[in-house]
Amino acid sequence: MRVVRKVLSGVIVAAGLCLAATMLLPVAFGYQRYVITSGSMTGTYDQGSIVFDKTVPTSDLEVGDVITYSPPPSSGETGLITHRIYSIKNHGKDGFSYRTKGDANPTPDPWRFQLDQPTQATVAFAIPYLGYGIAALSVLPIRMIIIGLPALLIAIALIARMWREAGEEARARNAAILARQPAAAQQPLQRVQAQQQPVQPVPVQPAQQPVMAAAQSPQTLAPSSQGGAVPS
Repeated sequence: MRVVRKVLSGVIVAAGLCLAATMLLPVAFGYQRYVITSGSMTGTYDQGSIVFDKTVPTSDLEVGDVITYSPPPSSGETGLITHRIYSIKNHGKDGFSYRTKGDANPTPDPWRFQLDQPTQATVAFAIPYLGYGIAALSVLPIRMIIIGLPALLIAIALIARMWREAGEEARARNAAILARQPAAAQQPLQRVQAQQQPVQPVPVQPAQQPVMAAAQSPQTLAPSSQGGAVPS
């Protein structure tokens, strides 16, 4: 049971650390993360994947780059879209217009748009299906379980370890105290224990028969014809 608890705690802690590293490290290096919520890029970035974008100068964009952008209001789409640049058209003084296409879509997107910012987010790399975990963290009960369960397991493990170490220290201390006591100090206890033993009953010997007060004379008396008794 202890081994299973350790393995489970290690797996949960490792998963939490990996998720935290995925969330924080890319941001520290200047990446932006987005979750793929549709299947238009299936085969390249499946639904549920996380893409990490790096900003580049807009003038460096080329056909084939995958960008994350806001479609024009006339498109009827809301939110951000991650699609591949299908074509770039130069309008001279009016700048460039772009058209994108999802890798899993048979035709390009029906709208064209312009990028007004000097930099644009392009996809640098992706992690498949990790977006489901990020999406789950947006639900408060799930977030509390994911964050609170590893903390609870760690706290239980620490308490159990402290309890075990305290017991070992107490046993070692008692053994040291007993080892320091001299043998003479244990004798009174042994005598007391001997005194407390029940007294065995002593069997009573039967009394001897009383000695005869007088012994019979060794002389033999013979009967007399005269009715008297004379020595023979």
